[in-house]
Amino acid sequence: MTSPASTDELLVHFREQAGFCAALGSPFMGALCTAMARDIETGGPVAELTAHWTGDPRRDAVSLRLAGYLHHCVLTGEAGDLATVYPQTDKSWSIERVWPVACEWLTGHAAAARAFMTSPPQTNEVRRSIALLPGFLDLAARHTGPMHLLELGASAGLNLNWDKFGYAAPGWSRAGASPVQIDTEWHGAAPGHLGAAVTVASRAACDQNPIDVSDPAAALRLKSYVWPDQPARLARLDAAIALAVAAGTTVDKADAADWLEARLAARPAEGLTVVYHSVFLQYPPAEARARIVRRIEDAGAAASASRPLAWLCLEPRDLFDDPTLASVNPNLMVTRLKTWPGGDLRNFLITDGHVTRVSGLE
Repeated sequence: MTSPASTDELLVHFREQAGFCAALGSPFMGALCTAMARDIETGGPVAELTAHWTGDPRRDAVSLRLAGYLHHCVLTGEAGDLATVYPQTDKSWSIERVWPVACEWLTGHAAAARAFMTSPPQTNEVRRSIALLPGFLDLAARHTGPMHLLELGASAGLNLNWDKFGYAAPGWSRAGASPVQIDTEWHGAAPGHLGAAVTVASRAACDQNPIDVSDPAAALRLKSYVWPDQPARLARLDAAIALAVAAGTTVDKADAADWLEARLAARPAEGLTVVYHSVFLQYPPAEARARIVRRIEDAGAAASASRPLAWLCLEPRDLFDDPTLASVNPNLMVTRLKTWPGGDLRNFLITDGHVTRVSGLE
């Protein structure tokens, strides 16, 4: 039987997450995670809620589960007093005003908080599509036929519609066919082939716990994991959800390795198939991760000029150095593209998990 996480392990996680959040542009979440860490030290409701956590707090993102619960209660209107001090309402918020109200809410709703925390956070960060865009455009320039898209760990499948998004960064832009607009801080050369025509013939995706955003309750839960003091991110998610619902986007509930094996075996006899994922590969156990990579590599070895294969991903650079790692730096991601026949490999850029800043390779 697995022993519960120690108080020290929980404190390290909450304080580390506070630093990550602040570095990724959320002072509110930085302050909230710090306040929750103090509450663990003083034996408050957060200490009670996390006392018997049997997993790795960092891997399980315990702090984000709890923060997501509080935000969910704000978004549903259930916690009216908390909503009045949250950033959406109080633009001059202060953690000194927020935490006493949050603490009181957690004390009175411990059972609901525990139930919410049983599910891992899912954000389906659509901004990651701008980090994948250089790879997609490179493929479109080299393969004039239609693409067949296979996304792994797709959550709600919002990034299945990447080709319909508009993109803009200092010095370059690419128009889209939807209200979803993706921007970021971009350093270095613009992506090549910005004018390349993209034709998507088919789209499919899988996730172990897919989110059906046509269900308003599911869409609201997805939104609850977006940080409350980032209105642009919240608006971008709303627009991407609306697009996914209008397009009838669906995600299969499946194990990634099994799903991928079946999909690759049945892929069309002609046209480019693109397997892609973003901030996904760090989550499966090492054995499952190896199976996924093996499925792609085996299919690549059998690819031909008329039936090419591409593997495009945005993942922690640590994993490219050592695929067996159990813990990685979430703020150092690399966009990588491998194509077959031939097995050519190319790295495009470096960014963080939320793609707040993009730079060329070091």
